[in-house]
Amino acid sequence: MKVVVSSIFRKFGALHFFDTLRFYFIFIKTIKSRKAFKQSYPNIKLPPDYLLYESYKLNYEKYYFEGKETAQWLVNTISKHTELSDKNILDWGCGPARIVRHLPEILDGKCHIYGTDYNSQTIDWCRTNIQNVSFHNNGIEASLGFDTNFFDVVYGISIFTHLSEEKHYEWFKELIRVTKPGGILFLSTHGKSFLRLLNIGEQNAFNDGSIVVKGNTLEGHRTYAAFHPQAFFRKLIGDNQVVEFIEGNNYEQDVWIIKKK
Repeated sequence: MKVVVSSIFRKFGALHFFDTLRFYFIFIKTIKSRKAFKQSYPNIKLPPDYLLYESYKLNYEKYYFEGKETAQWLVNTISKHTELSDKNILDWGCGPARIVRHLPEILDGKCHIYGTDYNSQTIDWCRTNIQNVSFHNNGIEASLGFDTNFFDVVYGISIFTHLSEEKHYEWFKELIRVTKPGGILFLSTHGKSFLRLLNIGEQNAFNDGSIVVKGNTLEGHRTYAAFHPQAFFRKLIGDNQVVEFIEGNNYEQDVWIIKKK
């Protein structure tokens, strides 16, 4: 039923408006739990509520503690493929620092950490509130203000999931540009685990190896969704090496770990 309702709103270009109404509903519903978190953890800096909701969920505990767990998992996973010492690391699409805020501590200050996002308000908050990370603002267009071959590691968690097919090719090319030869890209996508969110026609296209994009809303926003069969993403990766692939299940995203050729 949820898929049908969202499809109707998307068809008429009203999904972003509907999602904003959903934010206010959740905002009211979670008043007590959010207040309790602030009382228990008064020293934890939290982003403005809509910025948090837009990029993740309006759940302070999950934002902070699951963010820290994800950051540790990210480090453990990438460490299997490269030593994380004296490296330049980029969080592409960092949002309100759910993951990247924890990396300086987890890595014990051994690496240089950067975050970039298309939302200027998010980046302004991050610059003011998160230490030991260099934050930068980029547009939706595939352009990062970094030198070629600058980063040893680039990760983007649930970023390609909100881009058009055209932007997939443009952004992957840009990510490859800023990554050093032999460097690591860690990217997550909507794989087979998300087939239930697609109608029959979209499922057929997905199973035939075509990317499926649910647009008609603001590209880059959480309401803009792309779904990635393995065949499409392997084509996108091209001659670069897939060193590890982790298939998601039960609405978990697929993870691609790629070494630049």
